[in-house]
Amino acid sequence: MARVSQEHLDARRRQILDGAALCFAHNGFHATSMQDVLKEVGLSAGAVYRYFRGKEELIEAIVAEVLDDIRGVFEAAAEQSPPPPPHELVGEVLGNVLELKPGLTDGAKSFYPRLMIQVWTETLRNDDLSSLIREGYAGVRAAWVRVVEGYQKAGMMSSDVPADHVARTMIALAQGFAAQYALFDDVAVEMLQNGLRALVSMDLPS
Repeated sequence: MARVSQEHLDARRRQILDGAALCFAHNGFHATSMQDVLKEVGLSAGAVYRYFRGKEELIEAIVAEVLDDIRGVFEAAAEQSPPPPPHELVGEVLGNVLELKPGLTDGAKSFYPRLMIQVWTETLRNDDLSSLIREGYAGVRAAWVRVVEGYQKAGMMSSDVPADHVARTMIALAQGFAAQYALFDDVAVEMLQNGLRALVSMDLPS
């Protein structure tokens, strides 16, 4: 019997993860059955259970992958030197998030933010996954603190507010936009960019 190549094994695992992610994005982790996943990927139960022992293991793999994807996007954006203005940086991050997993789309609409919300919810009930998201968030926050410190050193931003506070706020903007995108139909990255540019350009009375 011919040996199955590692490339084939990796591709099959990828097929299962992508199909499961689409099911979870549509219906949530716990309203999705393994039968739903099997139907989506077009494989037998035996083929799927070769890679994942059950739905919980599949969920954990999806959660870990999403958290790693998001951390990668945030950290890559933060490595730019000099950092672009906040509205450009946050907009770039969100644009890249929406391009993750091209299979999670319905026309021009990305389902990735819906999957993100499912992941956030799942980490509230699973201590191991909670630790994973805390670790990932700490890495993202550290990277964006460096961005804010770059703004402050360049004189683009006042240094009287701790860089960590500003970094958390910028991350919250991205998270909030993802939630809006998942929930509503009339949300575009350009809206957040325009709104953020207006906010940071306010000329407050003395």
